[in-house]
Amino acid sequence: MIEPREEATFDFPSLLAGGPGLVRSRSWVAYAAHLDAPVAVDAAAREALGVIPSAQWTAPSDLDVPAPILQMLMDCGLVIADRHDDPFRARDDNVRAAHWWPLSALAHRHGRWKDTDSVAAMEASGLDNIAGLSSRLGAPPPAVVDRAERDARLSLPRITGDALDEHWASRCTCRNFERQRSLPLEVFSLMMQRVLMAQAVLEKEGITFLKKNVASGGGLHPSGAYLLVQRVEGITPGLYHYHPLDHALEPLPTPTGPLESLARQWLSGQHWFADAPVLLVLTTRFARSFWKYRQHPKAYRALVLETGHISQALYLSAHDLGMGAFVTAAINEHDIEAGLGLDPALEGPIAVCGFGWRADRMQTTEFDPAGKLWQVD
Repeated sequence: MIEPREEATFDFPSLLAGGPGLVRSRSWVAYAAHLDAPVAVDAAAREALGVIPSAQWTAPSDLDVPAPILQMLMDCGLVIADRHDDPFRARDDNVRAAHWWPLSALAHRHGRWKDTDSVAAMEASGLDNIAGLSSRLGAPPPAVVDRAERDARLSLPRITGDALDEHWASRCTCRNFERQRSLPLEVFSLMMQRVLMAQAVLEKEGITFLKKNVASGGGLHPSGAYLLVQRVEGITPGLYHYHPLDHALEPLPTPTGPLESLARQWLSGQHWFADAPVLLVLTTRFARSFWKYRQHPKAYRALVLETGHISQALYLSAHDLGMGAFVTAAINEHDIEAGLGLDPALEGPIAVCGFGWRADRMQTTEFDPAGKLWQVD
């Protein structure tokens, strides 16, 4: 994808002459699904990319592209050489083999964070509180859209709720975890069983379908979970991969440094989540889904929806067991991929969840407008 960018720079002579004091310049950048950052291109390179085929190998002599421009495009990875020593060849092959819809591939690849501290950024910009949001951003769009006059609405009866309604009403994202209390192994195991374990397996025509307690496009269940376990009785703190068929943890190499520091890095500075007893990095193996939904414009949406299904199941199960839970998409995907050895074209993190016992006191503000968890005097 080629994008024009416009940049405004201060121009003192223009200001003295009564002008706006700004000079605007335009540049172009190119995005590719196998590259982690956009590449600046000039007009000649931009035009060359428009004539080089993207689906078949072509000899340089058959292209009306000057050799220096072609070499520059190969050096930055925008053009792939039919050589196995091309450093970008394997990345490009992985994107193609996974059958991504191109726009989804670009959005996923270039929407990832690295070494970002989102908390510090919000604090620096004054967007970490309601007053700051209001003064910096103004009023938001209305919370509810009216499509008819009030007297034209058909009122529905309000039904007295049961235990399930009370359960939902008291759900609240937990930002205050008990740091001194570990989870019993049985509680942890039940959470995994409810949220991630395969409840049944169907083998047919060489294809394996799974039945879990959450919905998944095509019954393929490409979502996976890597666990950062900090405080569970009987389990050594560390990194694990959850195996949904065997209902088992697969130990991964022990990271250097404290686990909570790693969690804070992966959570882009959200320290109120980093001390949860258990953190789940929810990933997706894209080729598993795109095997069926090839270059499909809706396939990536289904994967994001599936992550939402899993996180909501985790919320409900955790609350049922007397625990708190959270989910966040504000994560440093680059750092997680590096820590877990993931190729973002084949498998990547979508969100991070966590659960554990709630603290007795609220040190970090939680959004509980109904006052179900934190009573206000």
